[in-house]
Amino acid sequence: MKIYIVYDSEVGHTEKLARSIAKGAKNVEGTEVFIHHVNNANVRDLAQMDAIIWGCPGHFGTISSGLKAWIDKLGSLWAEGNLVDKIGAVFCTTATVHGGIEATLLNLITPMLHQGMMVVGLPASIPGNAFYGSYYGIGVTSPDEDTDDELSHSLYEKGILLGESLGTRVANMTKIFLTGRENLSRQGS
Repeated sequence: MKIYIVYDSEVGHTEKLARSIAKGAKNVEGTEVFIHHVNNANVRDLAQMDAIIWGCPGHFGTISSGLKAWIDKLGSLWAEGNLVDKIGAVFCTTATVHGGIEATLLNLITPMLHQGMMVVGLPASIPGNAFYGSYYGIGVTSPDEDTDDELSHSLYEKGILLGESLGTRVANMTKIFLTGRENLSRQGS
């Protein structure tokens, strides 16, 4: 089972979240994780993946220009239907509490739906998600590095830990989906 994580990161917060997601996915047996900064990611690699997770810093409630430019290269994959029925998930970071986390996550989901992907989020049953998470994916407010505000740093670290939960959930859902598809193929033969 192959999971591809692509991220845009400017000062390292989003990369830290991407690595947490990768760690969670690797916890599921049989999972191979590929993680790339958007500058080193190849859209053609997505056709061979079973799940795709992408994320970026939120820029005024929308996708960063780096990740958006990369997503805009998916046209040929869309035309060939190469991403149909792949599992997808999203994540983002913002610099302020009301920095547009949910809007950014929804904007990140939209291209996945256009590709025919099945989007996985995090339910409230995941410990802590109902308090400082999001149902659309993982959205984390990153503290100003110069602040001594313990609450900001605590919420950030809890959000980073939720990244592991997202990675594990995506890997488990992908495994369930692939097993079910394999069973259907056997029944149809």
